[in-house]
Amino acid sequence: MPSWTQNYYHAVFSTKHREPLITPELETRLFPFIGGIVRDLRCSLLAVNGSLEHVHVLIRYRPDLSHSDLLMNIKSRSSKWIHNEIGIGDFAWQENYGGFTVSKSVVSSVQAYIERQKEHHRRQSFKDEFLELLRRHEIEFDHHAVFQ
Repeated sequence: MPSWTQNYYHAVFSTKHREPLITPELETRLFPFIGGIVRDLRCSLLAVNGSLEHVHVLIRYRPDLSHSDLLMNIKSRSSKWIHNEIGIGDFAWQENYGGFTVSKSVVSSVQAYIERQKEHHRRQSFKDEFLELLRRHEIEFDHHAVFQ
């Protein structure tokens, strides 16, 4: 039986210990590589951006792919690629991530938000941004456990 879905997911994930490892040079190769992973998973990358220590992605994903499998693939495959192809042997992503389902009606505003990340982080730190996203989406969290 066919399925008709529009599933959109905004995920935010950081480097381990929020180390500032995503340089502009790495970013120019990493973001297209993430796009390739997403395509390989038969999904669509609508936006990707971030700063030195974190990445935002907005993805339209298929209904038979869980959020955790989606992020596990992106993080593990990109980390392995960074080790092998870029040569940053100690690179790692933080184990956890933030994930937010997105309604079709706000996809364009989430895309714009992601595209403005560099400008946004001139005014707000990643920690403050991440806590704000959790609060805005009414996700319960232990403030001290979020950035361990």
